[in-house]
Amino acid sequence: MTGKVDGMFSDRLAEGSAVPVEGWDFSWFEGRATEQRPSWGYARLLAGRAASAKALLDVQTGGGEVLASVPVLPPVVAATESWEPNLALARRRLGDVVAHVADDADLPFPDGHFDLVVSRHPVATRWDEVARVLTPGGRYLAQHVGSGTVRELTEFMMGPVTGGRRDVDPRTTRSGVDVVTLVTAAERAGLDVADVRHEALRMEFFDAAAVVVFLRKVIWTVPGFTVDAYRDRLETLHDFIERHGPFVAHSQRILIEAVR
Repeated sequence: MTGKVDGMFSDRLAEGSAVPVEGWDFSWFEGRATEQRPSWGYARLLAGRAASAKALLDVQTGGGEVLASVPVLPPVVAATESWEPNLALARRRLGDVVAHVADDADLPFPDGHFDLVVSRHPVATRWDEVARVLTPGGRYLAQHVGSGTVRELTEFMMGPVTGGRRDVDPRTTRSGVDVVTLVTAAERAGLDVADVRHEALRMEFFDAAAVVVFLRKVIWTVPGFTVDAYRDRLETLHDFIERHGPFVAHSQRILIEAVR
């Protein structure tokens, strides 16, 4: 029996290690992991705002999956992406409108060029640059990752997370912020916050392969993660799932809409 269990665990690791992790397409996880969706429906909100916009910028578009799903796009569309594997995917989906821009760099667009700037799960937000490229009356609509997201998995793999909220550059907020920090940064950049919402959402991982793919894809959950470095913790997690059922964590999501 032990050999069979060990073999299953090794198979899970091999499977999780082989899955491509470029882009933000999570369809591989179907039947392997679940995550509740925020009640506000970011893609639906984005589609509604885009239908009446004249010029749209999607910051840190990933593989372009969300923007490509918008049924009616404005006459002017641009996007940015920093990670080259994602950049290649995004350009295949969206064309040459995708600029290669570092997450914390200046945006390569003129002042007041867009009436809608959007972002889904930005790694870093240059609020000063968002405000600069927006037209007067233009809107920023984004879904951010809240602080403490997937903390249960992080602590299972790494041990207790200590320390409080990091110091925040007023120009930039990074992945894992709280509502107060997010609103403060937007307002410091001269934006008026029209809406902000926060939800904690249940996640379930049904096997170790799903955990491996998630940690390879969402790299800030366990910084420096490799299968070899965390093999012992992965085996403990595999045993837990086999005995008790899915490993449960919670993602934190914040919706913010702000107006210049």
